[in-house]
Amino acid sequence: MIYKIRIILDAEEDIFRDIEIENSNSMEDLHNAITQAFGFLGNEMASFYTCDEEWRQDEEIALFDMSENGSDVRLMNEILLQDILSEHSPKLIYVYDFLSMWTFFVELADIVEKEEIKTYPNTLFSFGELPDSPPEKKFEADENEFDFDNTLDNYEDLDFDENWN
Repeated sequence: MIYKIRIILDAEEDIFRDIEIENSNSMEDLHNAITQAFGFLGNEMASFYTCDEEWRQDEEIALFDMSENGSDVRLMNEILLQDILSEHSPKLIYVYDFLSMWTFFVELADIVEKEEIKTYPNTLFSFGELPDSPPEKKFEADENEFDFDNTLDNYEDLDFDENWN
């Protein structure tokens, strides 16, 4: 089967690419298709993140395991698209270049039969030009009932000796 996937840059303006890729390809193959479709060199670290319908980030799928002693990080070259993307979980977040934080929303748009005359992956449609630098990110927390500004107004209740060091 062929997955038709839309990859949207997290930016104010509309910048996206539509890609066709075989569902039996690895997540690393999708990573390579995305970097080529957007004109990246492909030489930076990247990760996919599973997410829910509201795009809340969950499990990481990394290009490489950068931990010193090995870990439980899932790697792109070990995971097939069909094991991650489906009609029931059609969304991923993709981050390319952790210093620049190019962030993309990846969504499965359709599943179709393979056409023997086509080669995959294939960029179907390209809209918008990638800016020279990634869009600025605003990191804002949800409002919380807990007021952090007024939590430590009275230090006497902490049972510290003033000359403790």
